[in-house]
Amino acid sequence: MGANAQPMPRILRYSPGVTPRTPRAGAHPRAHSKDLVAASATPLVLSILEGGDSYGYGIIQQIAEASDGRMQWAEGMLYPILHRLEKQGLVKSYWGQAESGRKRKYYSLRRPGRVALNQQRQSWSDVFALLQSFKETPACSS
Repeated sequence: MGANAQPMPRILRYSPGVTPRTPRAGAHPRAHSKDLVAASATPLVLSILEGGDSYGYGIIQQIAEASDGRMQWAEGMLYPILHRLEKQGLVKSYWGQAESGRKRKYYSLRRPGRVALNQQRQSWSDVFALLQSFKETPACSS
């Protein structure tokens, strides 16, 4: 593409009975699948809390920032995870006060949460090593 060339617009084709979907405003072109986001949510939350106590919206912001926008979490996804982690005894919550004076629910990592995080990291490391081994191994012919 030349220096002044503009990217081609995305063409949406009409199919009867099907409403065309446009990309969500602000969506990152390399956004991750819902399955990957769901599978990685627990170790990511625990990792963030390992760095210090945080509140829901703060966790959402940290994920978006650390992923350069490739992962966009919604409150409706995060809070059930935090509640489950709290019920499992991996995190604890407490009420604190934001700089604005508003009450805010904070979450902190408990000792069992650190153990679970280390186990999750090992599992993800194992999966990554397996993925790499397939990448480096020639495919078998049938």
